[in-house]
Amino acid sequence: MVVTGGAGFIGTHTVALLLAEGAKVLVIDDLRHACGVEVPPEADRVEAEISTPAALQSLARFQPTAVLHLAAQGGVSRSLRDPAGDALNNVVGTLALLRAVVDAGRPRFVFASSGGAIYGRARRLPTRETAPARPLAPYGAAKLAGEGYLGMFQRTFKLSYAALRYGNVYGPHQDGTGEAGMVAISCRRVLDDLPPRVTGTGEQTRDFVYVGDVARANVLALAATVQGPINIGTGRPTSIMTVARALTALGGLQAEPEFVPARPGEVPASYLDPARAQARLSWSPQVALQEGLALTLESFRRSA
Repeated sequence: MVVTGGAGFIGTHTVALLLAEGAKVLVIDDLRHACGVEVPPEADRVEAEISTPAALQSLARFQPTAVLHLAAQGGVSRSLRDPAGDALNNVVGTLALLRAVVDAGRPRFVFASSGGAIYGRARRLPTRETAPARPLAPYGAAKLAGEGYLGMFQRTFKLSYAALRYGNVYGPHQDGTGEAGMVAISCRRVLDDLPPRVTGTGEQTRDFVYVGDVARANVLALAATVQGPINIGTGRPTSIMTVARALTALGGLQAEPEFVPARPGEVPASYLDPARAQARLSWSPQVALQEGLALTLESFRRSA
């Protein structure tokens, strides 16, 4: 297996699971978004950006049976500030990788896509994969473009692929220093005796899905034959305010969340219908939100 972005947040959890199942793994990562957890020595590693000759040649030499493409530049706000840079990383890089995958014999390809960012202000909640794509930010548009190229590579080159449309993934090892990842950022603030920050009214809802469940979905998709987009979420809406108050309580902090202005392009409500994942991958989330938040806060406490 090849895992691009395997030193990142979702990547480290997935690589650990693959290795535990006896898979041979090559991690390709430029370490720009490394999560601080070392790639296990059992995995091969190439430090390179995915569109460079070093990365693409390493994939060809490894001859994988499947590729999990997690490497990306994340962040809706960042993509709004620099849409061209976002496209360069998230579209051009993906296209270069797809060409190399075809040249390597068309191994199974699993793409890390995005539920909330692609669907935008969905008219139906929970949202199914058949809903119209209406991204509100370049990040979502780039993920949709990636899916478009995947469809083309399937039709033209018979590439077998799945695009996993994640909900709001959270859990241990997520970066809590940036502008994306509300749970991770809130954990850091709570442990610093600061209240979580809530954008807008705090009533906007998200589909929070634990990273361990997402890693399991990745591994199942790599071994499956199902094609096309698949939602990976809980099917349950949770408000930002609910998460902020839960983390405040778990941290023993006596404070109300701090309100900040809503971000441009922020979706008021988003949660996914996971029925296709249940039917085609035999996947369903196992970690409840309260348990996942407690595990995440404790991981940040241990690493502080």
